[in-house]
Amino acid sequence: MTMAGICNTDLELLRGYYSFAGRPGHEFVGVVEEADSAHWLGQRVVGEINLACGKCDWCARGLGRHCPARTVLGIVKHPGAFAEWLTLPEENLLAVPAQVPDEEAVFCEPIAAACEIQEQLGRLRGERVAVLGDGKLGLLIAQVLHLGGARVHLFGRHSAKMAIAAQLGVQVGGDGEFDVAVDATGSPAGLATAVSMTRPRGRVVMKSTVAEPVSLDMAPVIVKEISLVGSRCGRFAPAMRLLAARKLLLQPMIADRFPLREAEQAFARAGEKGCLKVLLTP
Repeated sequence: MTMAGICNTDLELLRGYYSFAGRPGHEFVGVVEEADSAHWLGQRVVGEINLACGKCDWCARGLGRHCPARTVLGIVKHPGAFAEWLTLPEENLLAVPAQVPDEEAVFCEPIAAACEIQEQLGRLRGERVAVLGDGKLGLLIAQVLHLGGARVHLFGRHSAKMAIAAQLGVQVGGDGEFDVAVDATGSPAGLATAVSMTRPRGRVVMKSTVAEPVSLDMAPVIVKEISLVGSRCGRFAPAMRLLAARKLLLQPMIADRFPLREAEQAFARAGEKGCLKVLLTP
């Protein structure tokens, strides 16, 4: 590992999300030091986080992210990236283009999670989309969907953070009902707010990972015939194409950097209110 990022899921894992135990870390960029295939040696790479069996029906459909036998880097039964060395299958690796610096390549996994919305719902061209949450993932989702042609409105509590997405043309705030609402608040209350902002027969995308149970009044979901869409990891290739095009504003999202030996301080910093991306280096 040459660089890794702390995300909200890492913070929630420490609070008990997914009954986690082990070494966290799933956002990383590194250099391959050992490989079965010689062409990987010395290459700068990122890595898909799901380690699938490659044999089941889900894997045959190209959906190894839902393989029932999968392990997940830094989340489920596979040691994570917050270490000097980590292992992944070669089929999980994706080379990083020379024009993409480590500090941007490390965003590949959350950008892929943002791209997953387009894979699930289509490109949403011209549709009114509310993105709830001005944290790390919310800012990336707003940027990705805006670049895809959606009319994105970002809702949050920190004007300085929302100003990052506004530089690309994302609207800050707004009223009325939306065709799609994306909950990226990281709060148990975010889902109900997203439902309240969605038009009849609209769609709510659930991106928040929280350790505590989430309660939801289902009456408005049923009455307005709203579709609830669970959404998590995405494929890395679309994310890497965006990174290579250098169209995303990522540098302003970096709040701090720590050496790996100061991981405890780094997690404390990442957990501060309003903090964006905290990076770790060996």
